[in-house]
Amino acid sequence: MASAIIDGITTRYEVLGSGPPLLMYSPGGFDAVIEKWRTQGVYAEIQLLEHLPRHYSCIVFDRRETGASGGRVERITWADYARQGAALLDHLGVDSAHVMGGCMGCSAVAAFGVAYPERTRSMILFWPVGGAHYRLNGHQRFAEHLAFVRQNGLAAVIELARTEGKAFGADPRGGPWVSVLKHDAAFADLYAKLDVNRYRTLVAGMARTLMDRDTAPGAEPEDLLQLDIPALVVPGSDAAHATSAARYFQECIPGAEYWDAPVPEQTQAATAPVILEFLSRADLKYSTKA
Repeated sequence: MASAIIDGITTRYEVLGSGPPLLMYSPGGFDAVIEKWRTQGVYAEIQLLEHLPRHYSCIVFDRRETGASGGRVERITWADYARQGAALLDHLGVDSAHVMGGCMGCSAVAAFGVAYPERTRSMILFWPVGGAHYRLNGHQRFAEHLAFVRQNGLAAVIELARTEGKAFGADPRGGPWVSVLKHDAAFADLYAKLDVNRYRTLVAGMARTLMDRDTAPGAEPEDLLQLDIPALVVPGSDAAHATSAARYFQECIPGAEYWDAPVPEQTQAATAPVILEFLSRADLKYSTKA
């Protein structure tokens, strides 16, 4: 694994395989680490990193505030996640790339495509998060963290991170910076000195910004409707990945392809060829435009 300072934040990353660049926003909520491509849910089944690196330079990384990547206490938006990916491409000397996301990473991909359309060769949105349950559960998670801070203070958050260290999704009390608090003593020292009232306001705004709709968050529909980027949408079907979220991206991204396969049919044998065939056609379109 390598690391680089990206937008002022340490980012853990790896480049696997060779071929055209494919920037991959890891699945997982607030624990979106490289390993999730191999270990989490449907991704453990389809094992994309066993197939895609044979044809593409797969750029995988721990999203900011997760895993071994660093963080910064600020009202994080989807644009911040997009900026991390773009800055990582800059670091690697890559002008443009295919961009793929799993789970919450899909919203970051949508934000990337809107912010950097000239750098986006195609978008793959695999199991986008979204739906009413996702929004309600997400807001509840932030509310539980804020209640813990109100009752116990920021010092207790640091102690919880050091002793238990569970990701925000597993234990909301630790908050969205728990992974950084766990491994970065200097960050924890700065965190302890924050004004608690300002912190609570910031976190409340972050929840409202990231989970602001019952469809799929990440980008405004008016901006998605302006895109001219090949897109493939693969639907999930559970409380966090509502099928309606995938249909929303299909509706808003002009010409988006929708793989209408029920979840049980999204096997490794079926999925890898669909993604590789889509990328091949996107490569052809990109080479024609270039």
